[in-house]
Amino acid sequence: MNTPKRHNLVLAIYPNTRGFAFVAFEGPLAPVDWGIKEIRGRRKNQRCLVGIGAIIERCEPDVFVLQDTSPTGTRRARRIKDLNAEIAEFAEHCGIPVYAYSRTQVRQAFRHLGLANKHQIAEAIAKHIPAFEQYLPPVRKPWMSEDGRMGLFDAAALVLTFFHSAAGGEQEAT
Repeated sequence: MNTPKRHNLVLAIYPNTRGFAFVAFEGPLAPVDWGIKEIRGRRKNQRCLVGIGAIIERCEPDVFVLQDTSPTGTRRARRIKDLNAEIAEFAEHCGIPVYAYSRTQVRQAFRHLGLANKHQIAEAIAKHIPAFEQYLPPVRKPWMSEDGRMGLFDAAALVLTFFHSAAGGEQEAT
């Protein structure tokens, strides 16, 4: 009998224009650590990597999950793509397998719930993980920039996509 591989701690990092958000889960609805790190000023990527290194050292994850920013994945700004690649390289250097999921794959993982956009996915996550309810930002209006707290839900959605996938067996980054 084939049993799916179990992972003890899954860490997702979601870089954004303000810095990055992270979540660490022991299971699909079992977060153990999370946060939003705002990084301002010059050399943002280097300073983000220092913060991410500290999180990796503290959490000692078994699996790392990122957004797929490859040409076939999700479109992101050049700085975010570069940071994402540096994070993946750092994790692999630490011997941690890295999985990457595009925005389309995340939406597909939540499709069975009938969720159409990022805010609806964030609401579903907050509903099922009460610790995240306090971080749920208000609905974004067309003239508003994205709330910095949304990165936390983007990172959580990546982890939940990992758990939803075939035991994390698909879309491993190289």
